[in-house]
Amino acid sequence: MRLVVGVGARRGVSADEVLELVGSVLREAGLPPAGVVEVATVDSRAAEPGLVEAAARLGVPLRGRCAEELARVAVLHPSEAVRGAVGTPSVAEAAALAGGGELLVPKRKRVPAGGAGARVTCAVVARSGARLPVRGPGYTGGDATFGLPARP
Repeated sequence: MRLVVGVGARRGVSADEVLELVGSVLREAGLPPAGVVEVATVDSRAAEPGLVEAAARLGVPLRGRCAEELARVAVLHPSEAVRGAVGTPSVAEAAALAGGGELLVPKRKRVPAGGAGARVTCAVVARSGARLPVRGPGYTGGDATFGLPARP
């Protein structure tokens, strides 16, 4: 399964904050972390050290997409606050969906202790052409054709 994780983040977010949210979202959805092939975000955040480090620790590229492109992507959870901050009503969902695919996990937030606003959001898309499990989390024996061992 080829997964794209879209990430929206405030300036100064740490790699640990990003990876904590991404890891928990993947676990809750029963998706394999090894399936992540790309982290995507808005181009104005693509040089943010926490995002760069998070993608590096995942071993995948970080792809920045322009706000105008992201603004054209239909999403489930648009935000006027995000539009005001970065010029598009969605970063996490739109960045994940911009390359095509099926939205598996809509936008999720990580709200820090103390109840301040979310510092990081993420959404997960199965890239077009990816095989989704027939039932249940993980992969099926048919995925062995993609180099994965068959599940008993």
